Amino acid sequence: MESRLKREKDADGESVVDPTSTVGGGVEDVYGEDRASEDLLVTPWTVSVASGYTLLRDPHHNKGLAFTERERDSHYLRGLLPPAVSTQELQVKKLMQSIRSYDVPLHKYVAMMELQERNERLFYKLLIDNVEELLPVVYTPTVGEACQKYGSIFKRPQGLYISLKEKGKILEVLKNWPERSIQVIVVTDGERILGLGDLGCQGMGIPVGKLALYSALGGVRPSACLPVTIDVGTNNQKLLDDEFYIGLRQKRATGKEYYDLLEEFMSAVKQNYGEKVLVQFEDFANHNAFELLAKYKTSHLVFNDDIQGTASVVLAGLVASLKLLGGSLADHTFLFFGAGEAGTGIAELIALEISTKTNIPLEEARKKIWLVDSKGLIVSSRKESLQHFKKPWAHDHKPLSTLLDAVKVIKPSVLIGTSGVGKTFTKDVVEAMAAINERPLIMALSNPTSQAECTAEQAYTWTEGRAIFSSGSPFDPYEYNGKSFIPGQANNAYIFPGLGFGLVISGAIRVHDEMLLAASEALASEVTQEHYEKGMIYPPLANIRKISAHIAANVAGKAYELGLATRLPRPADLVKYAESCMYTPIYRSYI
Repeated sequence: MESRLKREKDADGESVVDPTSTVGGGVEDVYGEDRASEDLLVTPWTVSVASGYTLLRDPHHNKGLAFTERERDSHYLRGLLPPAVSTQELQVKKLMQSIRSYDVPLHKYVAMMELQERNERLFYKLLIDNVEELLPVVYTPTVGEACQKYGSIFKRPQGLYISLKEKGKILEVLKNWPERSIQVIVVTDGERILGLGDLGCQGMGIPVGKLALYSALGGVRPSACLPVTIDVGTNNQKLLDDEFYIGLRQKRATGKEYYDLLEEFMSAVKQNYGEKVLVQFEDFANHNAFELLAKYKTSHLVFNDDIQGTASVVLAGLVASLKLLGGSLADHTFLFFGAGEAGTGIAELIALEISTKTNIPLEEARKKIWLVDSKGLIVSSRKESLQHFKKPWAHDHKPLSTLLDAVKVIKPSVLIGTSGVGKTFTKDVVEAMAAINERPLIMALSNPTSQAECTAEQAYTWTEGRAIFSSGSPFDPYEYNGKSFIPGQANNAYIFPGLGFGLVISGAIRVHDEMLLAASEALASEVTQEHYEKGMIYPPLANIRKISAHIAANVAGKAYELGLATRLPRPADLVKYAESCMYTPIYRSYI
């Protein structure tokens, strides 16, 4: 190891790894992306020198009008560009004007994707500089509509499509991808896209969008990211009948055929990219999501954003809200509407945090948390008919058939919606929460906006401005009785980019629940008194790069503490180290 890594001494004489040698646990920085501000004395291509027309068609290196006079001479660009020389800042200004001119969010999405395919660095610069405005465009809620219409807007492939046709050849398919040094894979099978259901092969919009956020918000190099869609068919008849559908035209494979394909994929990933590649499962149906996470978490570096990422971001909001609610988590009662991946994942992490902080058994901590599913309150008399992931939440209580009954009887201080069904936090339910609590905490987390359990306006109006509200998709600020409220967005984008980056920079080989707690605590600590005064329980997304660096440092610190980090020695200052490793999309000079 000593021979492979360059070492240097920091100011305190500590030995630290030179961040330009093998950033991210031994993955070579092929494109020099982590040294973005340096002038490169040698043109940074490894196979051949791109120039002229080819260079302008290469999204990794194209700068458009920002090529300098000298670069235009050196790289045979004379006459291929108009004579004006622009700056990246001016290009950002021009593109934002163009994107704001579109009224339809999907048109903005298409414009952003076309920019990513044309000029990668400008795409990330635009996204980083305007994150609050553009996050809803490149991710939820607009990405949901994009997936629904993916067959119509599909122009060129982004990512790898692995279908049943590739069974027995998945390793060869992975080798078809042009990048060899992959650090993060986001994979979906398209069966449960947001709250929209089975979108089959068209779910590719989700891994593409997630990985754009890994780079923009978390600092993972774009060339180290790989979006993957596993296509085993679709049960969506509308798609099967659509002449423009881009996936397999068959009903979904299940059982052994399905799990054999996933097993081949996971084995091929480890064989091709090594032990330290992070595989994020995304938008799998409940039954498969839990099964895959349980199966591979002991043998691979895997993470399920719907179960673990959602849980971590919600826990961060709950920890932050204690400043407004008072008491500790253990002093509150939680009621969930929805008992799928998100609901049970959040509930388990809350119970783990309570257990950790109070030293009570996990089983005891779970008794503070109640779940309602489509059949009513989950109670012990229903235990025999429950799916395995719901059984820990079946407490002794008489059956209750409606959410309103559950609120009135359980008397929760926190109401969390993860049902995927819109308008289910009715006026009666919210008013019942307000009657029980001085400051009811209401989290309507289902995506996209149309599936939110209630709106911010409804939560504030029905509680006479007393609610602390957050949602999964964004809502505009709302004024009630002369006071302005800023709704919180429990957006997974707060957590997964920083968490993934922390795993990468520490060279972690497994994801542990304590890392999720560390990520939650780092996010909660970023909420200031100024934010609390506006009713906010999450910090502004405008600061997300700084927040992600702190989350990454906390997660990496926990990885070192648990003995799961392989990048040694441990850097003396993990926050500075995280910041130094982050991808920056500033144009480089090609001399």
